[in-house]
Amino acid sequence: MRALVKKERSPGLWLEEVPRPVPGEFDVLIRVLRASICGTDVHIYEWDAWAQKTIPTPMVIGHEFVGVIEAVGRFVHDFQPGMIVTGEGHVVCGRCRNCLAGRRHLCNQTSGVGVNRPGAFAEYLTIPETNVWLADPKIPLEILSCFDPLGNAVHTALSFDVLGEDVLITGAGPIGLMAVPIVRHAGARYVVITDVNPYRLELARKLGVTVALDARTGSLHEVMSRLGMKEGFDVGLEMSGDAGALNGMLAVMCHGGKLALLGIQSKKAAIDWDLVVFNGLTIKGIYGREMYETWYKMTALIQSGLDIAPVITHHFPFDAYEEAFELMRSGQSGKIILHWEDGPLPPGAAGLKSE
Repeated sequence: MRALVKKERSPGLWLEEVPRPVPGEFDVLIRVLRASICGTDVHIYEWDAWAQKTIPTPMVIGHEFVGVIEAVGRFVHDFQPGMIVTGEGHVVCGRCRNCLAGRRHLCNQTSGVGVNRPGAFAEYLTIPETNVWLADPKIPLEILSCFDPLGNAVHTALSFDVLGEDVLITGAGPIGLMAVPIVRHAGARYVVITDVNPYRLELARKLGVTVALDARTGSLHEVMSRLGMKEGFDVGLEMSGDAGALNGMLAVMCHGGKLALLGIQSKKAAIDWDLVVFNGLTIKGIYGREMYETWYKMTALIQSGLDIAPVITHHFPFDAYEEAFELMRSGQSGKIILHWEDGPLPPGAAGLKSE
């Protein structure tokens, strides 16, 4: 089969012929229809310090996908060939304290699809039955291919009650952008997002944000004054991984405010701990998706009208991956979808109306 492979320990990806995976007794073989590019994939493409210490080579990468079941292992009973599915990219041990307590997203022996086990930028993928999510076929394939990052956004955005609250989001990458309609859907009052990328700030406006602020030229205090906010933001969602953005967020939180951090800060990042302690702030780190409560929530959100389609801006055939990655690296895109399907879509599969 054809797959995008991190073949060498250097920048780039290679389109290769590799053996088609064979499902184990408890595994599901999925024919990939569409897969979306994640920031993690860009790190692997660029072969940065994180990738160099994390990714074994050769490795088929990619972990955001939707597909149709081709075959199942002999002990798999809940899935059948022909079903449209997506899947959780974190494969857990199932036996540690957190896994046994139902906190599988906190398993300390997690392996990652497309990181340290073969991934979804391929014509076929195998994952354990416990990682397969049966999709609602009425949901467009493009949206289903983004369920992994949508899950990150849902997990982060709904970590705290946002009903009637004022929410600040720092970082307008695809996950930060998805958080805008999520907190709107959940009843937030004002939603403000900051970034330094005009293209993505404009996407945020299309998604219904109250204010999209260029952090280079605008002031959060001025925004608060304009909106009549006197005590600060109730909930902060840090999506950028930028220390300046995090410190700026801390400075405008109300006393007793709550922060969820998905962006990965530098190990040398420093914050003003006086603001945390004396203002009674709560900080929660976010990793992945809650298995599988987040998956239920994001499915229900989409079914009840949540619209993340504006985040998806570009489509490419898989063999045009170089152009797709170049665009993703430029910052002049939202979510980019690679099409892997060969021939007609399976019965019942939905696409976006724009196609």
